[in-house]
Amino acid sequence: MSASAVRATDVVVVMGVAGTGKSTVGELLARELGVPYAEADAFHPPANIAKMTAGTPLDDTDRAPWLDAIGAWARERDGLGGVVSCSALKRAYRDRLRTAEPGLFFLHLTGDRALIADRMGQRQDHFMPLTLLDSQFATLEPLQPGEDGLTVPITEDPSAIVGSAVAALGARRTASVHS
Repeated sequence: MSASAVRATDVVVVMGVAGTGKSTVGELLARELGVPYAEADAFHPPANIAKMTAGTPLDDTDRAPWLDAIGAWARERDGLGGVVSCSALKRAYRDRLRTAEPGLFFLHLTGDRALIADRMGQRQDHFMPLTLLDSQFATLEPLQPGEDGLTVPITEDPSAIVGSAVAALGARRTASVHS
């Protein structure tokens, strides 16, 4: 299904642990859908960036204002469409985002630790150290039944991932028209 057949009003959260390609896929998907893209890292308060740069995992208290800021952005995009990257590792985090914008669609990028660690090792100029990857995997709760979204392995090319997302969004639109 073409991007033009997908509602431009969808707000998509590209989620997953660090190093899965959320920014790359998010930017490509936003371009394909003709909607704005927002980078989750831009929503972090400076204290969170400092904590992660030092190799200390964020806790739920640290994440709350960050999630609220992302949720506010998504709510502002309601009816207009948008794509935002956000690890959204726990169901509770996704529920918090859905409280702000109930119609969110989650695109969960998945991969094995070795592949992701290799990708993280090749990144330049990113604050997230490889030492935090294990804490991200320990926190991760994959999409669960009843959560609107799609899980895609990162072994696929980013353009193929975008194609899968566009198809899922199109199917979502068709289902909502027929219900």
